[in-house]
Amino acid sequence: MLGIFGKKSDHPLADIKSAQQVLQDIPKNDALSTVQELTSWIESILELADDFRLDHEFAVLRMFDEAAQPHVRKLMRDYFAVQPVSKFQENRLWMVLDGFYTQSELVHYDVLTRYINDGRGASGVKPDLALLVSRGIAALTGRLKMSAARYALVEPSLWKHLADFYAHAETHDYQDDVVGLYPGVPGDTSVKQEIAALLVWYGVSAGVLNPLHEHITERLIAYAGKGLRVDGQYNANALFVFDLAQPTPPMRVASDATLHPALRFFSVAEELKQLSLLSKTLEKGIVPDDVNFGGANYDVELVRDILRKLIDHLTQPLPTRRNPRRKISVNLKVANGFFRMLEQADVGLNFFNPDTAEIWDVEDISATGFRSVLPASHVDGIKIGSLIGSKPENVQNWGAGIVRRLSRDEKNNLHVGVEVLSTQIVGISLTDRAQPADEDMQIALYLNRPGDTSGEAWLLMRPNTFSPNRSLNMDLNGKGYLLLPLALVETGDDYDLARYRRMEQEAAAE
Repeated sequence: MLGIFGKKSDHPLADIKSAQQVLQDIPKNDALSTVQELTSWIESILELADDFRLDHEFAVLRMFDEAAQPHVRKLMRDYFAVQPVSKFQENRLWMVLDGFYTQSELVHYDVLTRYINDGRGASGVKPDLALLVSRGIAALTGRLKMSAARYALVEPSLWKHLADFYAHAETHDYQDDVVGLYPGVPGDTSVKQEIAALLVWYGVSAGVLNPLHEHITERLIAYAGKGLRVDGQYNANALFVFDLAQPTPPMRVASDATLHPALRFFSVAEELKQLSLLSKTLEKGIVPDDVNFGGANYDVELVRDILRKLIDHLTQPLPTRRNPRRKISVNLKVANGFFRMLEQADVGLNFFNPDTAEIWDVEDISATGFRSVLPASHVDGIKIGSLIGSKPENVQNWGAGIVRRLSRDEKNNLHVGVEVLSTQIVGISLTDRAQPADEDMQIALYLNRPGDTSGEAWLLMRPNTFSPNRSLNMDLNGKGYLLLPLALVETGDDYDLARYRRMEQEAAAE
Protein backbone atom coordinates (compact mmCIF):
# COMPACT_ATOMS: atom_id res chain seq x y z
CA MET A 1 0.00 0.00 0.00
CA LEU A 2 1.60 3.26 -1.14
CA GLY A 3 1.76 6.09 1.38
CA ILE A 4 1.71 9.83 0.86
CA PHE A 5 5.45 9.86 0.06
CA GLY A 6 5.16 7.14 -2.57
CA LYS A 7 6.61 4.49 -0.24
CA LYS A 8 4.89 1.37 0.95
CA SER A 9 3.15 2.17 4.22
CA ASP A 10 4.21 0.10 7.23
CA HIS A 11 1.11 1.04 9.23
CA PRO A 12 -0.60 -2.15 10.52
CA LEU A 13 -3.92 -1.09 8.95
CA ALA A 14 -2.38 -0.72 5.49
CA ASP A 15 -2.54 -4.48 4.95
CA ILE A 16 -5.59 -6.70 5.54
CA LYS A 17 -3.55 -9.50 7.13
CA SER A 18 -1.80 -7.17 9.57
CA ALA A 19 -5.14 -5.50 10.36
CA GLN A 20 -6.58 -8.93 11.15
CA GLN A 21 -3.63 -9.57 13.44
CA VAL A 22 -4.31 -6.29 15.24
CA LEU A 23 -7.89 -7.46 15.86
CA GLN A 24 -6.73 -10.81 17.18
CA ASP A 25 -4.29 -9.15 19.60
CA ILE A 26 -6.89 -6.83 21.19
CA PRO A 27 -7.92 -8.22 24.63
CA LYS A 28 -11.62 -9.18 24.66
CA ASN A 29 -12.18 -9.77 28.39
CA ASP A 30 -13.29 -6.22 29.27
CA ALA A 31 -15.91 -4.60 27.04
CA LEU A 32 -15.05 -1.05 28.10
CA SER A 33 -11.33 -1.41 27.31
CA THR A 34 -12.04 -3.35 24.12
CA VAL A 35 -14.35 -0.67 22.71
CA GLN A 36 -11.88 2.06 23.67
CA GLU A 37 -9.06 0.33 21.78
CA LEU A 38 -11.22 -0.47 18.76
CA THR A 39 -12.38 3.15 18.68
CA SER A 40 -8.76 4.31 18.55
CA TRP A 41 -8.10 2.06 15.57
CA ILE A 42 -11.25 3.27 13.79
CA GLU A 43 -10.09 6.83 14.38
CA SER A 44 -6.76 5.86 12.77
CA ILE A 45 -8.63 4.70 9.68
CA LEU A 46 -9.96 8.22 9.22
CA GLU A 47 -6.57 9.79 9.83
CA LEU A 48 -4.93 7.53 7.23
CA ALA A 49 -7.83 7.45 4.75
CA ASP A 50 -6.03 9.47 2.08
CA ASP A 51 -3.26 6.88 2.07
CA PHE A 52 -5.70 4.02 1.41
CA ARG A 53 -7.69 2.90 -1.56
CA LEU A 54 -11.38 3.41 -0.84
CA ASP A 55 -12.25 -0.29 -0.98
CA HIS A 56 -9.42 -0.97 1.49
CA GLU A 57 -10.63 1.76 3.86
CA PHE A 58 -14.15 0.30 3.87
CA ALA A 59 -12.89 -3.28 4.28
CA VAL A 60 -10.84 -2.36 7.36
CA LEU A 61 -13.69 -0.28 8.76
CA ARG A 62 -16.06 -3.25 8.39
CA MET A 63 -13.65 -5.50 10.26
CA PHE A 64 -13.20 -3.21 13.26
CA ASP A 65 -16.78 -2.00 13.35
CA GLU A 66 -18.19 -5.53 13.32
CA ALA A 67 -15.68 -6.66 15.95
CA ALA A 68 -16.82 -3.84 18.24
CA GLN A 69 -20.57 -4.44 17.99
CA PRO A 70 -21.00 -7.23 20.60
CA HIS A 71 -19.00 -5.21 23.12
CA VAL A 72 -20.90 -2.02 22.29
CA ARG A 73 -24.19 -3.84 22.90
CA LYS A 74 -22.85 -4.94 26.30
CA LEU A 75 -21.99 -1.34 27.22
CA MET A 76 -25.41 -0.15 26.02
CA ARG A 77 -27.07 -2.70 28.31
CA ASP A 78 -25.01 -1.39 31.21
CA TYR A 79 -25.68 2.26 30.40
CA PHE A 80 -29.42 1.88 29.89
CA ALA A 81 -29.97 -0.41 32.86
CA VAL A 82 -33.09 -0.17 35.02
CA GLN A 83 -30.90 0.15 38.10
CA PRO A 84 -28.58 3.08 37.32
CA VAL A 85 -24.85 2.65 37.74
CA SER A 86 -22.71 5.01 39.80
CA LYS A 87 -22.14 8.50 38.44
CA PHE A 88 -18.47 7.69 37.83
CA GLN A 89 -19.31 4.55 35.86
CA GLU A 90 -22.09 6.33 33.98
CA ASN A 91 -19.61 8.97 32.84
CA ARG A 92 -17.10 6.32 31.71
CA LEU A 93 -19.74 4.42 29.75
CA TRP A 94 -21.06 7.58 28.14
CA MET A 95 -17.61 8.76 27.06
CA VAL A 96 -16.68 5.40 25.52
CA LEU A 97 -20.03 4.91 23.74
CA ASP A 98 -20.14 8.47 22.45
CA GLY A 99 -16.54 8.17 21.23
CA PHE A 100 -17.23 4.92 19.41
CA TYR A 101 -20.39 6.10 17.67
CA THR A 102 -18.74 9.38 16.71
CA GLN A 103 -15.68 7.78 15.10
CA SER A 104 -17.72 5.05 13.41
CA GLU A 105 -20.14 7.57 11.89
CA LEU A 106 -17.34 9.87 10.75
CA VAL A 107 -15.50 7.08 8.92
CA HIS A 108 -18.68 5.79 7.26
CA TYR A 109 -19.37 9.36 6.13
CA ASP A 110 -15.80 9.73 4.88
CA VAL A 111 -16.10 6.57 2.78
CA LEU A 112 -19.31 7.88 1.21
CA THR A 113 -17.77 11.31 0.58
CA ARG A 114 -14.73 9.81 -1.10
CA TYR A 115 -16.98 7.53 -3.15
CA ILE A 116 -18.99 10.54 -4.36
CA ASN A 117 -15.68 12.17 -5.32
CA ASP A 118 -14.66 9.03 -7.23
CA GLY A 119 -11.78 8.12 -4.97
CA ARG A 120 -9.36 5.32 -5.85
CA GLY A 121 -11.07 1.97 -5.39
CA ALA A 122 -14.60 3.40 -5.51
CA SER A 123 -15.82 0.60 -7.78
CA GLY A 124 -15.10 -1.92 -5.01
CA VAL A 125 -17.47 -0.11 -2.64
CA LYS A 126 -20.40 0.27 -5.03
CA PRO A 127 -22.00 -3.16 -4.39
CA ASP A 128 -22.11 -2.40 -0.64
CA LEU A 129 -23.45 1.16 -0.67
CA ALA A 130 -26.74 0.17 0.98
CA LEU A 131 -24.83 -1.51 3.82
CA LEU A 132 -22.37 1.40 4.13
CA VAL A 133 -25.11 4.02 4.41
CA SER A 134 -27.39 1.92 6.65
CA ARG A 135 -24.51 1.45 9.09
CA GLY A 136 -23.61 5.13 8.84
CA ILE A 137 -27.16 6.11 9.82
CA ALA A 138 -27.16 3.50 12.60
CA ALA A 139 -23.94 5.02 14.00
CA LEU A 140 -25.50 8.46 13.72
CA THR A 141 -28.50 7.14 15.68
CA GLY A 142 -26.05 6.09 18.39
CA ARG A 143 -24.51 9.57 18.45
CA LEU A 144 -27.94 11.14 18.80
CA LYS A 145 -28.93 8.69 21.54
CA MET A 146 -25.91 9.61 23.59
CA SER A 147 -26.60 13.32 23.06
CA ALA A 148 -30.26 12.86 24.01
CA ALA A 149 -29.25 10.94 27.14
CA ARG A 150 -27.61 14.14 28.37
CA TYR A 151 -30.14 16.51 26.76
CA ALA A 152 -27.20 17.95 24.82
CA LEU A 153 -27.25 20.39 21.94
CA VAL A 154 -26.81 18.42 18.71
CA GLU A 155 -24.12 19.61 16.30
CA PRO A 156 -25.72 20.85 13.04
CA SER A 157 -23.22 18.71 11.10
CA LEU A 158 -25.03 15.55 12.25
CA TRP A 159 -28.23 16.57 10.49
CA LYS A 160 -26.22 17.42 7.36
CA HIS A 161 -24.56 14.01 7.43
CA LEU A 162 -27.96 12.36 7.76
CA ALA A 163 -29.32 14.32 4.81
CA ASP A 164 -26.25 13.47 2.71
CA PHE A 165 -26.50 9.76 3.56
CA TYR A 166 -30.14 9.55 2.54
CA ALA A 167 -29.98 11.87 -0.44
CA HIS A 168 -27.25 9.75 -2.03
CA ALA A 169 -29.22 6.54 -1.46
CA GLU A 170 -32.34 8.08 -2.96
CA THR A 171 -30.53 9.64 -5.93
CA HIS A 172 -28.94 6.29 -6.82
CA ASP A 173 -32.05 4.27 -5.99
CA TYR A 174 -30.73 1.93 -3.31
CA GLN A 175 -32.72 3.31 -0.35
CA ASP A 176 -34.99 0.24 -0.33
CA ASP A 177 -32.26 -2.40 -0.74
CA VAL A 178 -32.54 -4.91 2.10
CA VAL A 179 -29.41 -5.58 4.17
CA GLY A 180 -28.52 -7.35 7.39
CA LEU A 181 -27.20 -4.57 9.60
CA TYR A 182 -24.63 -6.57 11.64
CA PRO A 183 -23.87 -10.21 12.37
CA GLY A 184 -25.83 -11.21 15.45
CA VAL A 185 -28.49 -8.51 14.96
CA PRO A 186 -31.82 -10.16 14.06
CA GLY A 187 -33.89 -9.00 11.11
CA ASP A 188 -33.13 -6.98 8.02
CA THR A 189 -33.20 -3.26 7.38
CA SER A 190 -32.68 -0.65 4.66
CA VAL A 191 -31.47 2.92 4.34
CA LYS A 192 -35.08 4.14 4.25
CA GLN A 193 -36.00 2.14 7.33
CA GLU A 194 -32.97 3.40 9.28
CA ILE A 195 -33.60 7.10 8.58
CA ALA A 196 -37.34 6.81 9.23
CA ALA A 197 -36.83 5.03 12.55
CA LEU A 198 -34.21 7.59 13.60
CA LEU A 199 -36.32 10.65 12.79
CA VAL A 200 -39.57 9.33 14.28
CA TRP A 201 -37.75 8.26 17.45
CA TYR A 202 -35.99 11.61 17.79
CA GLY A 203 -39.20 13.49 17.12
CA VAL A 204 -41.14 11.79 19.92
CA SER A 205 -38.44 11.35 22.56
CA ALA A 206 -35.60 13.89 22.50
CA GLY A 207 -35.82 16.21 25.46
CA VAL A 208 -39.07 14.73 26.80
CA LEU A 209 -38.08 11.21 27.93
CA ASN A 210 -35.52 10.07 30.45
CA PRO A 211 -32.57 8.08 29.04
CA LEU A 212 -33.97 4.61 29.79
CA HIS A 213 -37.40 5.39 28.32
CA GLU A 214 -35.73 7.06 25.33
CA HIS A 215 -33.65 3.92 24.68
CA ILE A 216 -36.60 1.52 24.95
CA THR A 217 -38.68 3.81 22.73
CA GLU A 218 -35.96 3.76 20.06
CA ARG A 219 -35.87 -0.04 20.17
CA LEU A 220 -39.68 -0.31 19.90
CA ILE A 221 -39.76 2.01 16.88
CA ALA A 222 -36.93 0.03 15.24
CA TYR A 223 -38.85 -3.21 15.92
CA ALA A 224 -41.78 -1.99 13.80
CA GLY A 225 -39.59 0.06 11.44
CA LYS A 226 -40.75 -1.73 8.29
CA GLY A 227 -44.12 -0.06 8.81
CA LEU A 228 -42.68 3.44 8.46
CA ARG A 229 -43.29 5.28 5.20
CA VAL A 230 -41.25 8.02 3.51
CA ASP A 231 -42.84 10.30 0.89
CA GLY A 232 -41.37 13.03 -1.26
CA GLN A 233 -44.70 14.86 -1.43
CA TYR A 234 -46.97 16.27 1.25
CA ASN A 235 -49.01 13.56 2.92
CA ALA A 236 -51.88 14.54 5.22
CA ASN A 237 -51.18 11.43 7.30
CA ALA A 238 -47.50 12.24 7.76
CA LEU A 239 -46.32 12.95 11.30
CA PHE A 240 -42.81 14.38 10.77
CA VAL A 241 -40.97 16.22 8.01
CA PHE A 242 -37.22 16.46 7.32
CA ASP A 243 -35.52 18.92 4.97
CA LEU A 244 -32.72 17.39 2.89
CA ALA A 245 -31.63 20.82 1.60
CA GLN A 246 -31.48 22.62 4.94
CA PRO A 247 -31.34 19.78 7.47
CA THR A 248 -32.47 20.46 11.03
CA PRO A 249 -34.14 18.23 13.64
CA PRO A 250 -37.40 16.61 12.45
CA MET A 251 -40.48 18.80 12.75
CA ARG A 252 -44.13 17.94 13.21
CA VAL A 253 -45.96 18.31 9.92
CA ALA A 254 -48.02 21.50 9.67
CA SER A 255 -50.70 21.87 7.00
CA ASP A 256 -49.65 25.45 6.26
CA ALA A 257 -45.93 24.66 5.81
CA THR A 258 -44.13 25.88 2.68
CA LEU A 259 -43.54 22.89 0.41
CA HIS A 260 -40.47 22.27 -1.75
CA PRO A 261 -38.87 19.21 -3.40
CA ALA A 262 -36.26 18.60 -0.70
CA LEU A 263 -38.85 17.83 2.01
CA ARG A 264 -39.40 14.21 3.06
CA PHE A 265 -42.53 13.24 4.97
CA PHE A 266 -42.65 10.34 7.46
CA SER A 267 -45.87 8.44 8.18
CA VAL A 268 -46.48 5.88 10.93
CA ALA A 269 -49.86 4.28 10.14
CA GLU A 270 -48.47 0.81 9.35
CA GLU A 271 -46.00 0.99 12.22
CA LEU A 272 -48.89 1.74 14.58
CA LYS A 273 -50.61 -1.47 13.49
CA GLN A 274 -47.51 -3.48 14.38
CA LEU A 275 -47.10 -1.65 17.69
CA SER A 276 -50.77 -2.28 18.54
CA LEU A 277 -50.26 -6.01 17.93
CA LEU A 278 -47.18 -5.88 20.14
CA SER A 279 -49.23 -4.15 22.84
CA LYS A 280 -51.72 -7.03 22.86
CA THR A 281 -48.87 -9.49 23.32
CA LEU A 282 -47.41 -7.44 26.17
CA GLU A 283 -50.83 -7.39 27.85
CA LYS A 284 -50.47 -11.17 28.14
CA GLY A 285 -47.23 -10.66 30.08
CA ILE A 286 -44.95 -11.68 27.21
CA VAL A 287 -42.10 -9.72 25.61
CA PRO A 288 -41.59 -11.34 22.17
CA ASP A 289 -38.11 -12.61 21.39
CA ASP A 290 -37.96 -10.59 18.16
CA VAL A 291 -38.10 -7.28 20.04
CA ASN A 292 -34.40 -6.45 19.98
CA PHE A 293 -33.23 -4.82 23.22
CA GLY A 294 -29.61 -5.73 22.52
CA GLY A 295 -29.68 -8.62 24.98
CA ALA A 296 -31.19 -6.60 27.83
CA ASN A 297 -34.17 -7.98 29.75
CA TYR A 298 -36.73 -5.35 30.67
CA ASP A 299 -39.78 -6.00 32.81
CA VAL A 300 -42.89 -6.47 30.69
CA GLU A 301 -44.80 -3.81 32.65
CA LEU A 302 -42.08 -1.24 31.97
CA VAL A 303 -42.07 -2.02 28.24
CA ARG A 304 -45.87 -1.98 28.13
CA ASP A 305 -46.10 1.42 29.83
CA ILE A 306 -43.50 2.95 27.51
CA LEU A 307 -45.25 1.44 24.46
CA ARG A 308 -48.58 2.94 25.56
CA LYS A 309 -47.02 6.39 25.79
CA LEU A 310 -45.32 5.90 22.42
CA ILE A 311 -48.62 5.00 20.75
CA ASP A 312 -50.20 8.08 22.35
CA HIS A 313 -47.40 10.28 20.99
CA LEU A 314 -47.84 8.82 17.51
CA THR A 315 -51.63 9.15 17.43
CA GLN A 316 -52.61 12.19 19.46
CA PRO A 317 -52.25 15.73 18.08
CA LEU A 318 -49.76 18.03 19.72
CA PRO A 319 -51.23 19.64 22.84
CA THR A 320 -52.22 23.26 22.39
CA ARG A 321 -51.23 25.82 24.97
CA ARG A 322 -54.25 26.47 27.17
CA ASN A 323 -52.78 29.47 28.93
CA PRO A 324 -50.66 32.32 27.60
CA ARG A 325 -46.96 32.10 28.41
CA ARG A 326 -45.60 35.40 29.74
CA LYS A 327 -41.98 36.51 29.57
CA ILE A 328 -41.06 37.31 33.13
CA SER A 329 -38.05 37.38 35.40
CA VAL A 330 -38.81 36.06 38.87
CA ASN A 331 -36.90 34.25 41.58
CA LEU A 332 -38.27 30.86 42.50
CA LYS A 333 -37.41 28.81 45.56
CA VAL A 334 -37.09 25.19 44.48
CA ALA A 335 -37.08 21.90 46.37
CA ASN A 336 -35.91 19.00 44.18
CA GLY A 337 -37.65 15.73 44.98
CA PHE A 338 -40.45 14.37 47.16
CA PHE A 339 -38.55 14.31 50.45
CA ARG A 340 -37.20 17.83 50.00
CA MET A 341 -40.77 18.93 49.36
CA LEU A 342 -41.91 17.26 52.59
CA GLU A 343 -39.45 19.48 54.41
CA GLN A 344 -41.38 22.50 53.12
CA ALA A 345 -44.89 21.19 53.94
CA ASP A 346 -46.99 23.07 56.45
CA VAL A 347 -47.80 20.46 59.11
CA GLY A 348 -44.71 20.66 61.25
CA LEU A 349 -42.57 18.67 58.83
CA ASN A 350 -39.90 21.34 58.39
CA PHE A 351 -37.12 19.16 59.74
CA PHE A 352 -34.55 21.32 57.99
CA ASN A 353 -34.17 25.00 57.41
CA PRO A 354 -36.45 26.01 54.50
CA ASP A 355 -33.79 28.49 53.41
CA THR A 356 -31.71 25.57 52.09
CA ALA A 357 -33.99 25.56 49.03
CA GLU A 358 -32.30 26.44 45.75
CA ILE A 359 -33.10 29.65 43.89
CA TRP A 360 -33.99 29.43 40.19
CA ASP A 361 -34.50 32.31 37.78
CA VAL A 362 -37.70 31.82 35.82
CA GLU A 363 -37.74 33.26 32.30
CA ASP A 364 -41.36 32.61 31.30
CA ILE A 365 -44.38 31.28 33.13
CA SER A 366 -48.04 30.40 32.69
CA ALA A 367 -50.78 29.00 34.90
CA THR A 368 -49.72 25.45 34.02
CA GLY A 369 -45.95 25.62 33.74
CA PHE A 370 -42.71 27.56 33.70
CA ARG A 371 -39.26 27.50 32.12
CA SER A 372 -35.98 28.13 33.85
CA VAL A 373 -32.40 28.21 32.59
CA LEU A 374 -29.79 26.74 34.92
CA PRO A 375 -25.99 26.79 34.68
CA ALA A 376 -24.30 23.40 34.47
CA SER A 377 -23.19 23.61 38.11
CA HIS A 378 -26.81 23.68 39.37
CA VAL A 379 -28.34 20.65 37.64
CA ASP A 380 -27.52 17.69 39.87
CA GLY A 381 -30.51 15.38 40.13
CA ILE A 382 -32.60 17.21 37.53
CA LYS A 383 -34.00 14.88 34.87
CA ILE A 384 -37.19 14.16 32.98
CA GLY A 385 -39.83 13.10 35.50
CA SER A 386 -38.17 14.79 38.49
CA LEU A 387 -40.58 16.14 41.10
CA ILE A 388 -40.11 19.85 41.76
CA GLY A 389 -41.47 21.92 44.63
CA SER A 390 -41.62 25.64 43.85
CA LYS A 391 -42.42 28.86 45.68
CA PRO A 392 -42.33 32.23 43.86
CA GLU A 393 -41.03 35.25 45.70
CA ASN A 394 -43.71 37.07 47.76
CA VAL A 395 -45.96 33.98 47.69
CA GLN A 396 -46.71 32.02 50.88
CA ASN A 397 -47.53 28.61 49.40
CA TRP A 398 -45.32 25.93 47.93
CA GLY A 399 -46.50 24.30 44.72
CA ALA A 400 -45.64 21.05 42.95
CA GLY A 401 -44.60 20.25 39.39
CA ILE A 402 -42.84 17.65 37.26
CA VAL A 403 -39.95 18.22 34.85
CA ARG A 404 -41.26 17.53 31.33
CA ARG A 405 -38.61 19.00 29.04
CA LEU A 406 -34.84 19.37 29.19
CA SER A 407 -32.36 20.72 26.65
CA ARG A 408 -28.94 22.34 26.65
CA ASP A 409 -27.82 25.43 24.80
CA GLU A 410 -24.45 26.29 23.29
CA LYS A 411 -23.20 27.46 26.71
CA ASN A 412 -24.17 24.12 28.30
CA ASN A 413 -26.94 25.79 30.31
CA LEU A 414 -29.87 23.49 31.00
CA HIS A 415 -33.32 24.69 29.93
CA VAL A 416 -35.88 23.13 32.27
CA GLY A 417 -39.59 22.97 31.39
CA VAL A 418 -41.85 22.17 34.36
CA GLU A 419 -45.53 21.24 34.27
CA VAL A 420 -47.29 22.65 37.35
CA LEU A 421 -49.48 20.07 39.11
CA SER A 422 -50.71 22.40 41.84
CA THR A 423 -49.86 25.87 43.11
CA GLN A 424 -50.43 24.75 46.70
CA ILE A 425 -49.37 21.57 48.46
CA VAL A 426 -50.55 20.54 51.92
CA GLY A 427 -48.83 18.02 54.15
CA ILE A 428 -51.27 15.36 55.36
CA SER A 429 -51.29 12.13 57.36
CA LEU A 430 -52.71 8.89 55.96
CA THR A 431 -53.67 5.61 57.59
CA ASP A 432 -54.71 2.32 56.09
CA ARG A 433 -58.50 1.99 56.22
CA ALA A 434 -58.20 -1.67 57.21
CA GLN A 435 -55.42 -1.05 59.77
CA PRO A 436 -55.85 2.49 61.13
CA ALA A 437 -53.25 2.08 63.89
CA ASP A 438 -51.19 5.20 64.62
CA GLU A 439 -47.91 3.42 63.94
CA ASP A 440 -49.00 2.83 60.35
CA MET A 441 -49.46 6.53 59.67
CA GLN A 442 -47.63 7.91 56.66
CA ILE A 443 -47.04 11.44 55.45
CA ALA A 444 -48.06 12.54 51.96
CA LEU A 445 -48.68 15.74 50.01
CA TYR A 446 -52.21 16.76 49.04
CA LEU A 447 -52.43 18.74 45.81
CA ASN A 448 -54.87 21.56 46.49
CA ARG A 449 -56.27 22.27 43.01
CA PRO A 450 -58.49 25.37 43.14
CA GLY A 451 -61.76 25.01 41.28
CA ASP A 452 -61.60 21.21 41.21
CA THR A 453 -65.16 19.89 41.69
CA SER A 454 -64.42 16.30 40.68
CA GLY A 455 -64.61 14.96 44.22
CA GLU A 456 -61.14 13.51 43.79
CA ALA A 457 -57.94 13.82 45.79
CA TRP A 458 -54.57 13.88 44.03
CA LEU A 459 -51.72 12.81 46.30
CA LEU A 460 -47.96 12.72 46.11
CA MET A 461 -46.76 9.75 48.14
CA ARG A 462 -43.63 7.78 48.87
CA PRO A 463 -42.64 5.46 45.99
CA ASN A 464 -44.40 2.08 45.76
CA THR A 465 -47.07 3.24 48.21
CA PHE A 466 -50.19 3.27 46.01
CA SER A 467 -52.28 0.11 45.93
CA PRO A 468 -55.47 -0.29 43.86
CA ASN A 469 -56.86 -2.51 46.61
CA ARG A 470 -56.21 -0.29 49.62
CA SER A 471 -58.43 2.53 50.85
CA LEU A 472 -57.00 5.21 53.11
CA ASN A 473 -58.12 7.59 55.83
CA MET A 474 -56.97 11.18 55.41
CA ASP A 475 -56.99 14.10 57.86
CA LEU A 476 -57.19 17.50 56.16
CA ASN A 477 -57.99 20.84 57.77
CA GLY A 478 -59.49 19.16 60.82
CA LYS A 479 -61.79 16.90 58.80
CA GLY A 480 -61.64 13.20 58.13
CA TYR A 481 -61.95 11.71 54.63
CA LEU A 482 -62.17 8.25 53.16
CA LEU A 483 -60.02 7.84 50.05
CA LEU A 484 -60.97 5.14 47.54
CA PRO A 485 -58.16 4.32 45.05
CA LEU A 486 -58.80 5.26 41.41
CA ALA A 487 -55.49 5.20 39.54
CA LEU A 488 -51.73 5.53 39.77
CA VAL A 489 -51.16 8.54 37.52
CA GLU A 490 -47.36 8.53 37.42
CA THR A 491 -44.33 7.19 39.21
CA GLY A 492 -40.86 8.65 39.65
CA ASP A 493 -37.65 7.69 41.39
CA ASP A 494 -38.93 8.99 44.73
CA TYR A 495 -42.71 9.38 44.45
CA ASP A 496 -46.10 8.01 43.42
CA LEU A 497 -48.69 10.41 41.99
CA ALA A 498 -52.13 8.90 42.62
CA ARG A 499 -55.84 9.72 42.28
CA TYR A 500 -58.44 8.83 44.90
CA ARG A 501 -62.17 9.30 45.26
CA ARG A 502 -62.59 11.62 48.27
CA MET A 503 -65.50 11.09 50.65
CA GLU A 504 -65.96 13.26 53.74
CA GLN A 505 -66.70 11.32 56.91
CA GLU A 506 -69.15 12.45 59.55
CA ALA A 507 -67.69 13.12 62.97
CA ALA A 508 -70.11 10.63 64.55
CA ALA A 509 -68.95 7.92 62.15
CA GLU A 510 -65.41 8.55 63.24
